[in-house]
Amino acid sequence: MITWLPQVDSSIVMDGLKSLLLLLSVLIARTLIVRSISRNAALTMEAKRRWVVSVRNSMVFVFLLGLVVIWAHELQAFAVSLVALAAALVLATKELLLCWSGAALRVGGKVYMVGDRIQIAGHRGVVLDHDIFATKLLEIGPGQASHLYTGRVTVFPNSLLFTNALVKENPNQEYGLYTLTVPLAAGEDWKQAEARLLEAGRAECASFMAEASRQMKLLEQQNLLEAPSPEPRITIQLSDVGRIVLVLRFPAPDRGRSRIEQAILRRFLGEA
Repeated sequence: MITWLPQVDSSIVMDGLKSLLLLLSVLIARTLIVRSISRNAALTMEAKRRWVVSVRNSMVFVFLLGLVVIWAHELQAFAVSLVALAAALVLATKELLLCWSGAALRVGGKVYMVGDRIQIAGHRGVVLDHDIFATKLLEIGPGQASHLYTGRVTVFPNSLLFTNALVKENPNQEYGLYTLTVPLAAGEDWKQAEARLLEAGRAECASFMAEASRQMKLLEQQNLLEAPSPEPRITIQLSDVGRIVLVLRFPAPDRGRSRIEQAILRRFLGEA
């Protein structure tokens, strides 16, 4: 009879089996739910992606919660030691904890979700995915003035939510107000250029001006603030070298502002 093999507590073995069974159950449930969402023809691709991300994160939470419940009686025996260990872990895993806290802030404050267009710490794009560690963006650029997809993917840690301001572009709005900057050449007639640019803006925005005005009124009622007029208007600025810069503010659909901006520029340059 072999007597030198270490004796394993039967309760630990049972807890291990329960944990394995929980993992298998969570994986099976996640697979079935994701498959059901993928086959649902009533949902758009963006809605399917949002639901898949939510289901995956929910299953991770359920699994972690189940592990805590299963191993709770074992953890009680090491409660005193865990306090000291937790203090050391906090110091050693500060950034990791900030990422988790950032994820909690995102969920609790409903800061953003899949499909939203955001800016943070120089990163700008559409949210493709997010978890307890990081957020993935489909980059928009180049720079802050452009509205085209670059094809690159940006991943930033959730800890940035505590150290940087986040801009959510047009939250829950179909139309928004945007600016177009046009620098003038030295000696150019700025009054004539201003009139041409304003006329180009009004012509390109005329087809949806009524709907944009309705959206601004709705925003005013929902947030109890005086919403700006969507009517195109121009402000004049002076650059560092003393040249005149025309800044056109114009309304546009959230999903089509790049097209409207290019149409305004082409009409303005065509009339020069």
